Amino acid sequence: MSALETAIYGSSVFAATAVLPPARAPLALDLDVDVCVIGGGLAGLTAAREVARRGWSVAVLEASRVAWNASGRNTGFVLPGFGQSPEIIVERVGLDHAKALWALSKAGLAYIRETIREHEIAADASDGWLYVSKTDRRDDMQAEAELLQALGSDVDVLSTAQVRSKLKTPYYFQAIDFPEAFNIHPLNYALALARLAEEAGVRIFEETPVLSIDPAGVRKRVVTSSARVRAAHIVLAGNVHLGRVMPDISQTLLPIRTYVVATRPLGEKLGEAIEYRGSVSDTDWADNHYRIVDDRLVWSGRMTTWDADPWRFAKGLRRDIRRVYPQLGDIEIEYAWTGTLGNAVHRMPQIGEVINGVWLASGFGGHGLNTTAMAGNMIARAIVEGDTAWRLFLPFEMIWAGGMLGRGVAQASYWTYRTKERFAARASRQAERERQRDAEKTARNVPRSAKPPVGDLRQRVRDKRAKQVASRKRVPKLTKD
Repeated sequence: MSALETAIYGSSVFAATAVLPPARAPLALDLDVDVCVIGGGLAGLTAAREVARRGWSVAVLEASRVAWNASGRNTGFVLPGFGQSPEIIVERVGLDHAKALWALSKAGLAYIRETIREHEIAADASDGWLYVSKTDRRDDMQAEAELLQALGSDVDVLSTAQVRSKLKTPYYFQAIDFPEAFNIHPLNYALALARLAEEAGVRIFEETPVLSIDPAGVRKRVVTSSARVRAAHIVLAGNVHLGRVMPDISQTLLPIRTYVVATRPLGEKLGEAIEYRGSVSDTDWADNHYRIVDDRLVWSGRMTTWDADPWRFAKGLRRDIRRVYPQLGDIEIEYAWTGTLGNAVHRMPQIGEVINGVWLASGFGGHGLNTTAMAGNMIARAIVEGDTAWRLFLPFEMIWAGGMLGRGVAQASYWTYRTKERFAARASRQAERERQRDAEKTARNVPRSAKPPVGDLRQRVRDKRAKQVASRKRVPKLTKD
């Protein structure tokens, strides 16, 4: 990659192994289309492609390059479900409604898998995801798995022994196994999706930031620095970067920066430490999400609500890796990068029609890539076919994220959660060690045959003495005639 491309896509292992296409020209002339998509990430590209495949004209306006931020900088997890816990979703909308949402999320997963397979995209797919626990909570994991099964997920609970047979560390206890999940090269997939959208008739313009939109009337107007677009529908797929275009919407998202590193090739010791080839998560927050890519360990962790140099966090992430897998030894970090996610307060995606003819596809932080495909398909069907599946997300309305105060609260909450989780994990491992020591001590102190009770032992001694006395030869007494 050139220095410019590195600046755009970050110093990631995925950017280093992607074949980047030439930059696309910015918008130079006024344009009239059926649908204008603002944002060239995964959700926007999916929506554009699916609208175009239905015969409508589409233009995509991207302020930088296609998939330059979160869509190309993530770890490539494609998971069923959502970032919010299934229990909270069911409490909010009921079981039947939650099952319908889950079916949509699985359809998004299937869309990505089928697109990669059908078009032979070099996305390095590997199967499986383990959600592992750092504390011993078998009953809780079983209850969560049963709820996921009721929602339609194919999951199973792995015991501590089963987890440690795959992940060679005492750091973990039980896990929920998601065999239907898979993992991809996110940037290669996004670039291929852009190519497929263009083949369907989509026109993509890069380096074309949108200055303003006028959503009034039948034909909405989108203004850029060099030209204008008129469209019957506008799709906002710009995440937290909508900024001045739609500030009321962008302020409903918390900008979360997560940090990712990739080690240098680790050789045989990596396979000896981690036999599992899917992805692994051991937290509900930003810490410790990882997978093997080629011969490297790609590890995501830490978070900030402000922008920071990812190399500032590389040493901390290296310590996190060594804490969990000390047998990997003195590892070296070769790549470090970050991306900005948009997280809604309710931790669910924001999908639907916000104004007549203006559609939103946003808030995908913490969910996995399946939600981007799900949202793009739902909005395409809604625009062209009048489908109303997007209304299933109406209970998760847009909520102001609190501005700078909200970011401060989110950061403090993360630090607090991380500290509590670490103490709980340490206490759980300590309790396990104490149980093992007690079991070993008991085994050492108990003889092969159990000792009889004290009362029984005394009786056996008395019986033995009586038998000895009875067996002695007695000297006969002399008697007088």
